[in-house]
Amino acid sequence: MLPNISAVRYVTPLREGGSLPGIVEADDDGTYVLKFRGAGQGLKVLVAEVVVGELARALGIAVPEMRAITLPDQIARYEPDEEVQDLLTASVGLNLGMDFLPGSFGYDGSLPPTPAEASAIVWLDAFTANVDRTWSNPNLLVWHGRTYCIDHGAALYFHHSWPRFGSRPGRFASQPFDPAKHVLLDVAEDVVAAHDRLSTRVDDRLLAEVLDLVPDEWLEEAPGLPSPDAVRTAYVANLQARLAHPAAWLPGGGHR
Repeated sequence: MLPNISAVRYVTPLREGGSLPGIVEADDDGTYVLKFRGAGQGLKVLVAEVVVGELARALGIAVPEMRAITLPDQIARYEPDEEVQDLLTASVGLNLGMDFLPGSFGYDGSLPPTPAEASAIVWLDAFTANVDRTWSNPNLLVWHGRTYCIDHGAALYFHHSWPRFGSRPGRFASQPFDPAKHVLLDVAEDVVAAHDRLSTRVDDRLLAEVLDLVPDEWLEEAPGLPSPDAVRTAYVANLQARLAHPAAWLPGGGHR
């Protein structure tokens, strides 16, 4: 599982996020952006963040370090904002923290990644069906001259339809991806070449390792998926099926 630490102080909300993430200090002396289990999007968003983010890391794409952060029940006691207090109270337990990158700034195109890095990010978003990386919401940070990917909660849409569609990997495998609005499309040089380079690295072992990082309590059971391990197996099956059928979703790939 992800390393587990505890929050010791809630610092401030980040109101630009739709789910009202917040900054917390933890008992490892680190500062983290916390994604709350009690937010309206639910636990599946936390799962998508871990799965896509850790796939990115394994492929050499920069993402902030992640931690499973326990939020104690007393942390909301002195929070004056009623909306934030309700969110903290609803999120007592295990949440997702991402390393806070001090001094980072939102991507505006002035310091683009290399074409190879941009191609890898476009490929990852196509593979995981992440439609939420556009100029209106880049979900990229620039830190120490490098482009970091954040906010992958919109990816892996199939898990919102357990078990109707999620247990039928062929549907996700054939879901097209339109890259036209992707924020890095003009920087990417060859997404097909990125596919040839990266797809061979996404093997069964890597997928299993990434899913093993997700805490059991975030893997919600559903009809036909009676345990956390069954849910993990379903995620792996959907990703394997999509990887095996790139013709439908690979930008510029044609009928490969």
